[in-house]
Amino acid sequence: MVTGEVDTEFRIGDQSKRIHLLILCPNLEVAKQVSDVASRYGDLSSDGRPKLHVAPPEMVEAIMEIDPWNEVVPAHAWTPWYSLFGSRSGFDRIEDCFQDQTRNIHALETGLSSDPPMNWRLSGLDRFTLISNSDSHSPWPYRLGREANEFELKEITYKEIIDAIRKKDLKRFIKTFESFPEYGKYHYTGHRNCNVFLSPAESRKCGNICPICGKKLTVGVLDRVEDLADRPEGYRLKEAIPYVSLIPLQEIIANALGARDVFGKSVWQEYNKLLKRFPSELHILLEATKNEVSSISGERVADAVLRVREGRIKFRPGYDGLYGRPLIFEEETARSEQAMQFREEKEERAKKDEGEVNKRPRPSPQRSLSDYL
Repeated sequence: MVTGEVDTEFRIGDQSKRIHLLILCPNLEVAKQVSDVASRYGDLSSDGRPKLHVAPPEMVEAIMEIDPWNEVVPAHAWTPWYSLFGSRSGFDRIEDCFQDQTRNIHALETGLSSDPPMNWRLSGLDRFTLISNSDSHSPWPYRLGREANEFELKEITYKEIIDAIRKKDLKRFIKTFESFPEYGKYHYTGHRNCNVFLSPAESRKCGNICPICGKKLTVGVLDRVEDLADRPEGYRLKEAIPYVSLIPLQEIIANALGARDVFGKSVWQEYNKLLKRFPSELHILLEATKNEVSSISGERVADAVLRVREGRIKFRPGYDGLYGRPLIFEEETARSEQAMQFREEKEERAKKDEGEVNKRPRPSPQRSLSDYL
């Protein structure tokens, strides 16, 4: 399987649109032919995800004429920018984007900020298979495999995989591994410069305008789903591909150790110790027992792994390009944030008492709409 991602840029009337597409090919020979066709529309050497000046229907038709086993998938279908349903330049219906070539679209990529239940709320998506992938153009290795697809095939071949996707075959397409959508960078509506993030109900109250600076908010995926959904929250599609929600092991370890981020030495030491003992990260996240994990990395890391596995996790949701923050030990997180806010307020009062009111203030904590009502 040879895969790639392209950025299609086109106009519909006076509107400029950009949609990212995944392209899957059965072999290098076919991939070369696809590259030759794609090069008509842009410079393929300009970027790892080249910009092509072509509308999606024309691109899909050209690709499928090369080989009927090629597969085109709308990438990260809900991201505000550059996606099929994105709030900034997307469409309300898949048919509006791909027109007569919709018949050659068999799957949608959920992306980090949505999961299957969010997509099940749109009856117009019932016939499409939902897949989950982690983009390999990320420079950080811990992001590889954070989203994935599991197949059980008699013979592991390209055609078997594509056929299982196209037929939504529950016997061969076993499950997808999804990030919790709150972990994604565009789950909530918000404005990162003002540290404001809002739920759909809150964003509607303020008309998608930042309550601090008055600028337009970046409308998040949850809001966009709410706009297009014709089914209630919690609806479950019959015969849907099962899924499991996860976050990377490094995020879990960092949370358990109280580390500021996933790049610290202590986090990677624990990660490498676990990987020496177990066959894979997914095995640790899904199958390793609490005793097995605790014997290597201690009770707290083991407890964190189990909490995530069982869905006992909350998030400060991602918004406007910022990743969501996992709150595995929520009770401790709340206390530490209250203490931090108290210290910051105390320091600010001290500065004012010392006549330093003209100095640049500390960054304000993240806010929700309720702070201004």
